Amino acid sequence: MNAATRSATVLPARAGLGLKPEHVGEILETEPDLGFFEVHAENYMGDGGAPHRALAAIAARYPLSLHGVGLSIGADRPLDTAHLTRLRALIDQYRPQSFSEHLAWSTHEGGFLNDLLPLPYTDETLRRVASHVDQVQQALGRRMLLENPSTYILFEDSTIHEIDFLDKVATRTGCGLLLDVNNVMVSAVNHRTDPFAYIDRFPVGHVGEIHLAGYDETLDGAGDRLLIDAHGSEVSEDVSALYRHTIHRTGPLPTLIEWDNDVPALSVLLAEAARAEAVLDAARSWRADPLARRA
Repeated sequence: MNAATRSATVLPARAGLGLKPEHVGEILETEPDLGFFEVHAENYMGDGGAPHRALAAIAARYPLSLHGVGLSIGADRPLDTAHLTRLRALIDQYRPQSFSEHLAWSTHEGGFLNDLLPLPYTDETLRRVASHVDQVQQALGRRMLLENPSTYILFEDSTIHEIDFLDKVATRTGCGLLLDVNNVMVSAVNHRTDPFAYIDRFPVGHVGEIHLAGYDETLDGAGDRLLIDAHGSEVSEDVSALYRHTIHRTGPLPTLIEWDNDVPALSVLLAEAARAEAVLDAARSWRADPLARRA
């Protein structure tokens, strides 16, 4: 793809929410002050009906982020061209300001798995993922963002650090990155690494969007903390602290609050978005004040 084909409008550097059907009426009636809404692409691949009427009404009022969960970018098999065609139709219909997918795989021998599974970070995987990202961007006619995963295992045959792998994919293909700060925390705790050091090394020049979410916590077989990327609670304080650290480095970026399970009242989600918006506002003030930057 050339630069002109990859270019697209971008989301505002504000807080956004995932769009939930139970909230659409209240959103349209009250029009809360939010930066954008995000939807999962696969929920809108049917023809017409109430879901599309609702999404069209939201898209007429707010910027839109389209987030895919079914491309299986990392799978050791060709991409599903029919799925790409459906994605392109959605993008042509709604003109979202952002499209993103996961660095993961979820298909095997024609079957679809109900999870986003991790990859070994090797040269072979890098070539495959970069080729798939190129194919997606060519098919969709726009730049995509690739999200860092939450992981629970590490592969012995990995030869590339995850940060370097993502950087190489972005450099080779021209795609952007979606930095999921909750995923960073989940993976760091599970693998006994430093989440702040991860952020300090991350190639933030590629980042076009940030995700925040809540995690569940349990203990593994050895009695150590094990975090689960659950998307069913408020953003925890340690993830909020990591987010503040991230924004201090990147400056304000579009930030999504993900809450997909046990969805609460809209007012609860708006409060979570307001917390993120306060961090973004503080970053704008800090960057505008030369004395604060030197402090």
